[in-house]
Amino acid sequence: MNKRLAKVFACVVLGGVASCVSVTAAAAVLPDSEYAISERENVLILMFDDMRFDTFSYRDGPVPTPNIDFLAEESVRFDNAMTTTGLCSPSRAALFTGRWGHRTGLDDNVGLYHSRLSELDLSEGGLIARAKNAGYFVGYVGKWHLGPQGVRLRGADYTAEIKEAEWSRGMRQFTPYGIAKNIAKYKAAAGVPEGNKSEYFNGEKVEYFQTLPGTYEDTGTYKKVTAGQALLRKAAREKRPFFGIISFDQPHPPYRVPEPYASMFDPETLALPANHLSKRVNKPMSQDEPFWPWHDVSHLSDAEWLKMRAYYYGAMAMIDRAVGEILETAQETGLYENLHIVFVGDQGSMLGEHSLYDKGPYAYDELMRMPLMIRSPKMQPKAITRQVSMLDITPTLAEIMRLPEDGVQDGRSLRGLMEKGDAADMGRKDTALYAYEWYNGGWFGIRALRTPDMKFVWNPGDARDELYDLRKDPIEINNLFDKPEYRERMMSMVLLMREELERTQDPLLRRFDLQMKDFLK
Repeated sequence: MNKRLAKVFACVVLGGVASCVSVTAAAAVLPDSEYAISERENVLILMFDDMRFDTFSYRDGPVPTPNIDFLAEESVRFDNAMTTTGLCSPSRAALFTGRWGHRTGLDDNVGLYHSRLSELDLSEGGLIARAKNAGYFVGYVGKWHLGPQGVRLRGADYTAEIKEAEWSRGMRQFTPYGIAKNIAKYKAAAGVPEGNKSEYFNGEKVEYFQTLPGTYEDTGTYKKVTAGQALLRKAAREKRPFFGIISFDQPHPPYRVPEPYASMFDPETLALPANHLSKRVNKPMSQDEPFWPWHDVSHLSDAEWLKMRAYYYGAMAMIDRAVGEILETAQETGLYENLHIVFVGDQGSMLGEHSLYDKGPYAYDELMRMPLMIRSPKMQPKAITRQVSMLDITPTLAEIMRLPEDGVQDGRSLRGLMEKGDAADMGRKDTALYAYEWYNGGWFGIRALRTPDMKFVWNPGDARDELYDLRKDPIEINNLFDKPEYRERMMSMVLLMREELERTQDPLLRRFDLQMKDFLK
């Protein structure tokens, strides 16, 4: 008897609004689809933009996410997964290649204000080209953010809803003049009485939160769902094995959603985090710079922060609906039973923690951590607490799909953890390395190393590094890098980071040795 997803509905009342979302639940029925296929190693990546790790109901978060929770129940969950960098293009390049930016040349955003780069070099074919060359039917839907025509030029058989497909290498960078103009209006309205602000903004600061006209079916998210469903139906008719990516722009800020998601969460019932707008004491100077116009959050009130948080939660509820629809189509087509599913975010995002919004050159957990789970039909579901990296996804999928090697891999396969859990002998220490090399043309060279207990952030362009005791201070308020009582812990973290920089042939290793010489004696 084959397991099948049966569609049910769960209704919740939030802020006085009843909302029904589709939920997938297990039921035993025989496959009856015309698209039923024989067993093979099919892989689907569901990717999300700036999705935090802490919002889902399966993580005791504030948003009911029944469809994502269902997937979590069937998956190996990596509850301490770290992105490689808190920036879209370089984290995506790392995911698809399994290599750090100093190897691929992609260590900054592409196509944006001040950025040095326009694309990931085509010599870096990554998983897409490797799968294509290995005989897979390859499909890509949604955000790419690694250069014009990059998916098609790597051989994808099916592409849809990719904005970059319209770009050319001669186009000018996107410059945020309109965003800057709106921020200037918000600041000008800061001292204006509430009833007189309509000329500045009409109740919603659209660079942070906005109620979109129409319904879910009018959103870009729904367009990606329908394109993804078409991809799955086409893949089910193929004789080749399937490798697909459905990449959503949501929940990237600003948080813009239609009803009922815009009012699904009542801001007055929400709470601000303990490190909300916390003063940054003894922190690197770069954290005080607004690198994108909306990073100037001086005009936002606590009520507006709560409203923005409510819209983010609404975006997450909408994403959960999209995930449910994709999973249902995978079942209807007969793909689901033997489908490996990777659920991953490219990085997190700041919602006022440390007085920060969106993302920038720092390594706080709200940005550094990401959701990651892998559903494998041949693996028992479990939760992994070991630190793992975005870079580990490529070698893991290469093993599952039996792809030929394409050069050095900085990540390591997760198959051992998937099979044996935390007790697996990984041949490595329980650490994850993170980097923030550039932000749209500005160099920082940040490296951060996280263990279960500590986080060390090396800021080579600043006189201050960072050390956080994650057991005593999980919200990373107190920087301990210069505290005598933490010198031994600092030395230990410096040595651990040096091991990783040496292993990955990091070009900043010599600079690290020089700056950290007092801890490396």
